[in-house]
Amino acid sequence: MEFLNYAFMQRALLAAVLVGITAPAIGIYLVQRRQALMGDGIGHVAMTGVGLGFLLSWSPVWTATVVSVLGAVLMELIRWFGRTRGDIALAMLFYGGMAGGVMFINLAPTGSNANLTSYLFGSLSTVSQDDVTAICVLAAFVVLVTLGLRRQLFAVSQDEEFARVTGLPVRALNLLTAITAAVTVTVAMRVVGLLLVSALMVVPVAAAQQLTRSFAATFAIAVAIGVSVTIGGTVTSYYQDVPPGATIVLLTIGAFIVLTVLATPLARRRARRAVAAQPGGDPAECTIPASREGTGKVGV
Repeated sequence: MEFLNYAFMQRALLAAVLVGITAPAIGIYLVQRRQALMGDGIGHVAMTGVGLGFLLSWSPVWTATVVSVLGAVLMELIRWFGRTRGDIALAMLFYGGMAGGVMFINLAPTGSNANLTSYLFGSLSTVSQDDVTAICVLAAFVVLVTLGLRRQLFAVSQDEEFARVTGLPVRALNLLTAITAAVTVTVAMRVVGLLLVSALMVVPVAAAQQLTRSFAATFAIAVAIGVSVTIGGTVTSYYQDVPPGATIVLLTIGAFIVLTVLATPLARRRARRAVAAQPGGDPAECTIPASREGTGKVGV
């Protein structure tokens, strides 16, 4: 435990815990909405914000937050109004974000590609006290949104039309989800890196879904996995001198594989119980699937 004697490791571990909480917390809604790669797209756009921070001598975390939020809003607008040309517009947005980041950071007097690399793949030693302060503020926003509006966000993620009929402001909630995802990307970029943050949003949720169908249980297990792998990856990175972002993502994938293997016998038992509970005269293919727990929708 001697690593706790170093201030940079204390900062890195605090940032890692916050990332482990926030990434799966917003990721569960993105998975439900089938927008698992949204975090990856926002990460590309955030590169422009990082480069702009170096160019203007401002905090890259805050400039990346502003640019990411603007990019997320633009992505939602393209999704609403883009129709057939939407995919082309999104591609230009993503690639433009990467190109802008590289260009701005090379124009900056104190910037270099080495600076950009630490934001792309994460770095323990470069997490400053100012970064920690910004991460704490942004993480608090993400937690407040994902927990405080969990019922509304879940309803919209499951069925937008039904949510609209019940009177929920669907477009406003979709926009808030996109903005929260953008904030989460900037929270995670100092530890995991912009190019790998999407994995931490999605894989813990997918791993948790191997064990349970309940939304609340999935949320709790995904966050527990996120915190475990970020702490484990940060400590491993310190002792083995390996990139923290890559280590965290590989541990997350490992957790997914282990839970999938452990969950397979449980799934088989549930399937046998379902067959045994069927009426004797009804063939299996004619029965109505059980509804998804917590969704109110018939299983597909």
